[in-house]
Amino acid sequence: QVQLVESGGGLVQAGGSLRLSCAASGILFRITPMGWYRQGPGNERELVATITSTGSTNYADSVKGRFTISRDNAKNTVYLQMNSLKPEDTAVYYCKPLTTFFRNYWGQGTQVTVSS
Repeated sequence: QVQLVESGGGLVQAGGSLRLSCAASGILFRITPMGWYRQGPGNERELVATITSTGSTNYADSVKGRFTISRDNAKNTVYLQMNSLKPEDTAVYYCKPLTTFFRNYWGQGTQVTVSS
């Protein structure tokens, strides 16, 4: 059974930092590329960061230089370090395996709210 459990969200002031975690089970984590998505109020869900099984990363332009995605294959966990947060980063954040087989699997997400 596939489970994706996101945590680490919260309320933070603009300029602050948060570290999100996502514990994955039911997948071959160490060979699976992973991503972080977010969905803000009234917005479509967008992909903000990806990491391959070997650690190569990519970021949306909106978060480049502020967010860092990483993974710990021993813990089946992917992280998103978010620095210099802005009010427009307010969203529910989701982690997701980036393979077609898991296209319909989503966790419950974790809410990030950035106050100005």
